[in-house]
Amino acid sequence: MRNRIVRRREFIGAAAGVATAAALAPSLARGQAKGPLNVLWVTCEDTSPDLGCYGDGYAVTPNLDKLAAQGARYTHCFTHAPVCAPSRSGIITGMYPTTIGTHHMRCHGVPQPFVRCFTEYLRAAGYHCTNNAKTDYNFPAPLTAWDDCSNKAHWRNRSDKSQPFFAVFNFTTTHESQCWPSDGPFQHDPAKAVLPPYYADTPVIRRNWARYYDQVTKMDSQVAGILKQLEDDGLAENTVVFFYGDHGRGLTRGKRWVYDSGTRAPLLIRWPGVIKPGSVTDRMVAFIDFGPTVLSLAGLRPPEHMQGRPFLGELDTPPREYVFAARDRMDETYDIIRAVRDKRFKLIRNFEHHKPYAQTIKYMERMPILQEMRRLQAAGKLEGPQKLWFADKKPPEELYDCEADPHEIANLAGRPEHQDTLERLRKALDDWMKETKDLGLIPEADLKEKGIPGGKPGTTAEPKIEPAGGKHDKPVAVTLTCPTDGASIAYTADEGKRAPVAGNGRRWLLYSKPITLSKSATLRVRACRLGWKDSPEARAAFQL
Repeated sequence: MRNRIVRRREFIGAAAGVATAAALAPSLARGQAKGPLNVLWVTCEDTSPDLGCYGDGYAVTPNLDKLAAQGARYTHCFTHAPVCAPSRSGIITGMYPTTIGTHHMRCHGVPQPFVRCFTEYLRAAGYHCTNNAKTDYNFPAPLTAWDDCSNKAHWRNRSDKSQPFFAVFNFTTTHESQCWPSDGPFQHDPAKAVLPPYYADTPVIRRNWARYYDQVTKMDSQVAGILKQLEDDGLAENTVVFFYGDHGRGLTRGKRWVYDSGTRAPLLIRWPGVIKPGSVTDRMVAFIDFGPTVLSLAGLRPPEHMQGRPFLGELDTPPREYVFAARDRMDETYDIIRAVRDKRFKLIRNFEHHKPYAQTIKYMERMPILQEMRRLQAAGKLEGPQKLWFADKKPPEELYDCEADPHEIANLAGRPEHQDTLERLRKALDDWMKETKDLGLIPEADLKEKGIPGGKPGTTAEPKIEPAGGKHDKPVAVTLTCPTDGASIAYTADEGKRAPVAGNGRRWLLYSKPITLSKSATLRVRACRLGWKDSPEARAAFQL
């Protein structure tokens, strides 16, 4: 029998007529949910599914293995961009960076006016939303996105302990830069490392590989600390926990590349009473699905403009047939690559195939593995698959059987027996680029001039504070508006003393409906739009 969530809310202003609650996949479902649900995301950086629960015998990850045993392990979870800022911009908006103009690494994106951080919909529905603490969205995080976005943000800081929460904790322990030190001691024996076939087997490479696994083990213990706090607070049974990495491992030919080593990420989800412990699913999940799925868990219908699809909760959607990925400018170096993958095959299209894979990126050149591989390449000592990444140009297309060839080293694009698969994936990729209005072929300078004319970001208009009746009526209903298309509004109220503070500044509340004041207060109001400067602050005093 399929299990349903009986609780449902509807976001203020969302389309009317929320669909009948959809069932969870039968392979995951057990029991029924008890609302309101809390949601906790525990995330890390630059980490592939290199965990014991994924069958990696070299990994030491007892706490994440335990989390997987308590919930579900997703085997086919993929980011849309194999580098942090574009990846995160898609997560927070539920949209492809190539659609909203955030696809280049470290750019200043100006998404379309209707695009918002998905957490605004949660906050409007009564959720307390906190982020500890990385944003990295390719646009400044707006005031309206979080109740608290700081290194002190925590569900424990909400004033009403019965208020449902969405909390994010991000660990940087596994970031590529943390894996550069090559001196010992090592928890993982470099001599026992199992290297991919596209790496040479040298002590330098083995030490870098072992150091990465050491950092994953450290991160594993940090995750345990957050989960213990949840248990100590008596919240574990009513909280859906996600664990995931922001893209693939931060090693050469991983991060920044659309091979599975750069796009495939671990995803573990625990939902007591609903997801059967120890479940494993090969459902295709994209990172842009995360936000819509959290909305679904909260009983909220995702806005129609979101390109992500809920994969859990009452608004669960049919499974994906394909996932897509893009590589564009990485730091100072340009490239244009697109990819489409089903459960077995992947097609990579190199639009600038005249360029080599191993272009110079100053930051990336600090990787010990890359330095070692460049040394061996210069000495003519690389063999077989080790030479692939150092070719002087790329093939226009790459086709891989990811089941038979998980390291993606045997390009099948020219083989007659795979032409039907090649044509099918070509069409899927072409259709996706057209349907999502992929901006990747537009020069970045042109995109920037359109979004930030003359290099000066737009400034959101000052909001208007409009009381119903007079300022001295008691109580008084106050409406806030902003003429800027797509603006969100944040406010705080001083009632004879400083308003509650979150993080390093004033706590700004999200405006979603008229404010009722029953005693004297000064309203302070600001408006913001993604990619624009915040408005000047508007103030109004009410003497009641």
